[in-house]
Amino acid sequence: MKVLIVDDEPDVRALVASALSYAPFESEVLEAGDGEEALEVIRDAAPDLVVLDLAMPTKDGFSVLEELRRVSMLPVIVLTARGLEQDKIRGLELGADDYVAKPFNPAELSARARAVLRRMRSGDGAAPVVRAKDVEIDLDRRLVMRSGELVALTRTEWQLLQSLAEHPGKVLGSVELLTRVWGPEFRDDLQYLRVWISRLRSKLDPQRSEPELIQTFPGIGYMLNGEFVSESNAVDVDA
Repeated sequence: MKVLIVDDEPDVRALVASALSYAPFESEVLEAGDGEEALEVIRDAAPDLVVLDLAMPTKDGFSVLEELRRVSMLPVIVLTARGLEQDKIRGLELGADDYVAKPFNPAELSARARAVLRRMRSGDGAAPVVRAKDVEIDLDRRLVMRSGELVALTRTEWQLLQSLAEHPGKVLGSVELLTRVWGPEFRDDLQYLRVWISRLRSKLDPQRSEPELIQTFPGIGYMLNGEFVSESNAVDVDA
């Protein structure tokens, strides 16, 4: 498990690294002192989780998060100054998975890291990589590749694809998808789901080849035509 800690203060990075020792999984700690270095480490080392300070000079955490979310749904916990509610809200809007206010309790940070990883791997204990024609969906690292090229998805597009990819070859009902991705208040908005399915198809299967990568079952739901291709190597975050 690789965890990247991004903060311009070495003492904070050391405290975060210490906090991770409370977590029920072994972690390899990577560090970055600014936003540019953070993006380089993400590209080169492919961490499993990022703990990201938002208030940094030059390229701040907001910019890092915004750039990262254009190409990846890598799990991110942001660090915010206590009392700056607007920073927390903005961080979550940009796609952060959780937040911790500084100064923080090490045990709380550890618990939040564990919860984020549990949510990320909340499928049925299945393998993390799904192949659907020329598309590979890495459920572990939240990355999507088509013909070897990275596919940039929005947070909502990823959540919809993730729901389908966790059950390849199985039809998921429209109501179930709407409830899982958007919440129970959207359970009857079938046209809304059609729009987002169309967006996914345009990115994953622009030629709309046959059989379709995402297949429609009228009046029922949708299915991803794919299969698991690797065994899960996820750490046990429920221990």
